[in-house]
Amino acid sequence: MATDLKVNPLISRMLVARNIESFEEARTFFRPEIAQLHDPWLMKGMDLAVNRILRAIEQKEKILVYGDYDVDGTSSAALLYQFLVKICPRENLEFYIPHRYREGYGISKLGIDFARSNAFDLIISVDCGIKSVDLVIYARTLGIDFIVCDHHLPDAVLPPAIAILNPKQSGCAYPYKELCGCGVAFKLICALSGPLSIPMENCLVYLDLVAIAIAADIVPMTGENRVLCFWGLKKINENPNHGIRALMTLSSLAIPASITSLVFTIAPRINAAGRMDDARKAVQMFVADGYEEALTYARLLHADNTDRRETDTLITEEALALIEADDQMRNRKSTVVYQSHWHKGVVGIVASRLIEKYYRPTIVLTRSGEFASGSARSVPGFNLYEALHACREYLLGYGGHFAAAGMTLATQNIELFSQKFESVVSETIEPRFLIPELEIDAVVRFRDLDFQMFRIIQQMEPFGPENLKPVLIARNVLETGYSKLLKEKHLRVFFRQDDLVISGIAFNMADKWPLIQSGQPMDVAFTLDVNEWNGGRNLQLKILDFRPHADEAKWMADPPVDAANIPDNSASF
Repeated sequence: MATDLKVNPLISRMLVARNIESFEEARTFFRPEIAQLHDPWLMKGMDLAVNRILRAIEQKEKILVYGDYDVDGTSSAALLYQFLVKICPRENLEFYIPHRYREGYGISKLGIDFARSNAFDLIISVDCGIKSVDLVIYARTLGIDFIVCDHHLPDAVLPPAIAILNPKQSGCAYPYKELCGCGVAFKLICALSGPLSIPMENCLVYLDLVAIAIAADIVPMTGENRVLCFWGLKKINENPNHGIRALMTLSSLAIPASITSLVFTIAPRINAAGRMDDARKAVQMFVADGYEEALTYARLLHADNTDRRETDTLITEEALALIEADDQMRNRKSTVVYQSHWHKGVVGIVASRLIEKYYRPTIVLTRSGEFASGSARSVPGFNLYEALHACREYLLGYGGHFAAAGMTLATQNIELFSQKFESVVSETIEPRFLIPELEIDAVVRFRDLDFQMFRIIQQMEPFGPENLKPVLIARNVLETGYSKLLKEKHLRVFFRQDDLVISGIAFNMADKWPLIQSGQPMDVAFTLDVNEWNGGRNLQLKILDFRPHADEAKWMADPPVDAANIPDNSASF
């Protein structure tokens, strides 16, 4: 690869790790083009969906766009609503977002009854509906047609909708299977634009919404998702949706925004609406006609996120205290914690935070009406859904997938469930899954690191699953004696290798300060970053972890690459 592409071997190793093995594949990767998107008509059911929507518009039927309360669901609803409102009377169109606590996930009976009470003829669900067989049947008995646009894995029995758009459904020839819900909605408006003689540019204006949904839904950053996200990020940084711009302003998000900033800054504010209150206002923000109107709703989301942050911090502290105070709980291979007063909207976040401290499958429960309900999070490699299935005798209901799930149970069964879950995890989890891992892209020496490499790594964005930001490791480095402890939480470190010194920042690693002071050689894992200060611009390490140098390094699959004397022409991409 390095020879064929005339690139630094370190870069070529990163590309090969991403299944990019030729010049053409590399060019496609580095220069995503709209022309690389697949024909939407390849998606099974697209002709049926388009024809039914065109008939509804022609006959002036009322259409309800039905979304979900997370980022993917609200952005999907906003995208489809904004497109349809330009081609049918506003009085014939509405959107509906279920309330997390009153209705739960996906299609609800309350939502269908809303459609009946308001004389809607057609419901188009986005990011939900593929498992709502009984509710789609119920809608049919009321004379309401359904089009389901979803991306979740279908069951064997599908809802009897007029059309189902889901690339994962059996018999669908659509080439790319990993679209998020908003991606499926985008393919629908692309197909609709043809018979309506609407220019493709009128669909591309919504790519900022698609990019945020892709980032937040943690779908693979490959194929079409990479193309959609690349151009969506471009729109976010040049001319974003009024709601996105308002959130960027309120959160002081620096331009250019990256996928990382969307995931950790914008997405939590959108999700907070459904976690703490009503997610409908997230769609209202996205579809606002002007910036000031969008800003009004964005302020509500911003406030919800502040409440959410305070709430999950408090609950996390309480949960950690419960574990620390119980020797038996602290030494388990799973975590199950319950308090009746905990806020239901943040228990999933708390479960993730507990895994950061105790790396093991975790469930956080709270009271919900007469029952207990909660969220579960797993560690990589352990199938959480199967573990819950093995505990089903104590559950009233459960659902989810390999890495995350939810459940409901009687409060009197919490202890029995906790014991059974611990037993199942202990018997089935492989010990290696209880040890956190960092996957390393390449071994480097400090002399390999320069702004040319940094620029090429930047061109590998957008980053996400299956295209994570490259993680590098430098072995046998020494601390210089100039490192500092910052705010009793973070570390500013200075490492030396081959007479070269590079600084690094290690967030929330104050507990490793004694290792820094020990003076022993270390191996440091990091991503490459830039520190801009007082007009200067220097490379720095964003440190992910470090530990005493391992001479044998049997844990490494590849030897270091000496790239010092190889010309790097990778800017040609």
